[in-house]
Amino acid sequence: VFLFPERIMWSKTYSKRVSDLPAEKVWEVWTDINRWHIWQPDIESAELDGEFKAGNTFRLKPKGGSWVSIRILEVEPGHQFTDLTCFPGARMYGCHEFIVHGDGLEIRTTMSIEGFLSFLWRKMVAEKIAHGMAAQTEALIEEAKRI
Repeated sequence: VFLFPERIMWSKTYSKRVSDLPAEKVWEVWTDINRWHIWQPDIESAELDGEFKAGNTFRLKPKGGSWVSIRILEVEPGHQFTDLTCFPGARMYGCHEFIVHGDGLEIRTTMSIEGFLSFLWRKMVAEKIAHGMAAQTEALIEEAKRI
């Protein structure tokens, strides 16, 4: 008899450093969920329910996909936020960090997935998101520079 461990985890991180870009601009773009579709070509629409704060949710519709409900787990304004997407048998976390260094700003995103069906959701969703993190970060930087 094979027993699944309670937590099977996979994670992937992408990080990029930029100079001459204030963290406040990046934070402004990242937290304006209702405008994500403008600078993220893989998103058809996104809608935040209420304010951008822990406990609130937003809905996201990927291009060609169905609506997904995502909960904001924690927020440290101007520095980081973590969101949670629940799938049957798995939970996917997105941790988005902005780290100020003496020579600029580091933008870091970590996607992780856990649960007994994480292997399935990893293949169906998480790996695709992880594969797009570099392009998403570049689009975030360009939008922050534009505003």
